[in-house]
Amino acid sequence: MSIYSEKHNASFTGSLGLKLGAGEISDRRLRLLAALEQTGSISGAARAIGMTYKAAWDAVDAINNLADRPLVATRHGGSRGGGAELTEDGRQLLAAWQRLDGLQREMLALFEREQITDQLDLIRRINMKTSARNHLAGKVKAITRGTVNSEIVVALNGGDELVAVITSQSVEDMGLAEGRDVHALVKSSFVILADAASRTSARNHLCGTVERIETGAVNSEVAVALPGGARLTAVVTNESVTTLGLREGGRTCAQIKASHVILGVDD
Repeated sequence: MSIYSEKHNASFTGSLGLKLGAGEISDRRLRLLAALEQTGSISGAARAIGMTYKAAWDAVDAINNLADRPLVATRHGGSRGGGAELTEDGRQLLAAWQRLDGLQREMLALFEREQITDQLDLIRRINMKTSARNHLAGKVKAITRGTVNSEIVVALNGGDELVAVITSQSVEDMGLAEGRDVHALVKSSFVILADAASRTSARNHLCGTVERIETGAVNSEVAVALPGGARLTAVVTNESVTTLGLREGGRTCAQIKASHVILGVDD
């Protein structure tokens, strides 16, 4: 769950996340549960929070899969039409979330009084742990929608751009729109280094300065500083370092397929 500030447009995700089993139920899905309790139907709840009917059904399925016991009981069709209602476990979770939401608002008010709200987003990003070596913050600059996949242009902090291709369903599920804050994750093994004249099918071609080379027995880790200030780390063979003439302070280009960029948002 996130703490939101309308004044500062900041959010903080940390130990307050609600976990069920091995998964986590997001704030948007919890708002869907609250709307279900009020409307008694999937379609009504979806309309209430601005979610598509299909996305709402997918969310209900995910919620029930994440919980030890079903949180939503549904019925399809029939003479009275389809409907949905929270189980007792679902109502208990909703009550706990609403209580926690109130506590978070009280905490946010305290943060604002102490004038530290502007630092919450940075604290959250620093605390986030992923297996991807490259974790870049940015904003959605443009979205080109397709039937199956969509292309997302992300403006990184500092002005560099990164393009990702994700499913159109993911665009819907994450509520992506121009101007929204996103996280771009790229495994270091997906970053290919080459000279500026090289041509490949990779959508992303980001040139910068070799900042650091750490050599191992077989592979080397190469950190590339981009003009805008972001850093990309690539793992390449030691032979490639020699062949490409990589050296600290030298120039190189990082090539990344758009399909290898994973996007994430704070819900």
